[in-house]
Amino acid sequence: MSIPYFYEPTIVAGHTSFTLNETSSKHCVQVLRMKENDRVDITNGKGFLFEAVIVNAHKKNTLVHLQSEKFIKAPAQKISVGISLLKNVTRLEWLLEKATEMGIYEIKPLICEHTIFEKFKLERFQNIVQSAMIQSQQVWLPLLATPVKFKEALQSSKEAQKLIAHCAPTHKLSIKKIEAASELVLLIGPEGDFSSTEIDLAISQGFQAIDLGPTRLRTETAALFALSVLKKF
Repeated sequence: MSIPYFYEPTIVAGHTSFTLNETSSKHCVQVLRMKENDRVDITNGKGFLFEAVIVNAHKKNTLVHLQSEKFIKAPAQKISVGISLLKNVTRLEWLLEKATEMGIYEIKPLICEHTIFEKFKLERFQNIVQSAMIQSQQVWLPLLATPVKFKEALQSSKEAQKLIAHCAPTHKLSIKKIEAASELVLLIGPEGDFSSTEIDLAISQGFQAIDLGPTRLRTETAALFALSVLKKF
């Protein structure tokens, strides 16, 4: 049986004891049926991994003894994906989960000319990202931004490699020919694609147009496919 893994954003280095929050405590005691002297691993989502042992198993405030701590450097490559909000929120939630499992650095929801969406549920989306980080046992929690308009998303770091994937019949470079940089920004449009105005604006600001292949992919599929090609493992 693998050691249970928990996310506790308030835990810091240099301490010998810590009390799990109510959600973690309830899962620990009532779901996993853990008890005193059982081992757990904890991360704060900022690079630290703590090995701990339960001292007092309580459904609301489980106390653990921190036996060791280790800081793990962030991945050398930082990929930020700007992706249009989707009308079908379930598909966006699926992408958040899978992109997190793959070790994405940042997810930035976009509001484009052709974007159709109902609500942006920040707390729910954050919970999905946190759960995916726990499931994949990572120590760095991806950044999840609040939605921004397309024009604002173009204001990326000057050092970053900038890519935009679209379906318009214009000159594009195959994603297979892209040599991914250590800092990269990728833009993925809505179901109706980016508008020609948005594409031209992005290119004028240094974005390279890329082609993802011969078939037209759903927004969330396009993002995950591109991430799998560009990500350096």
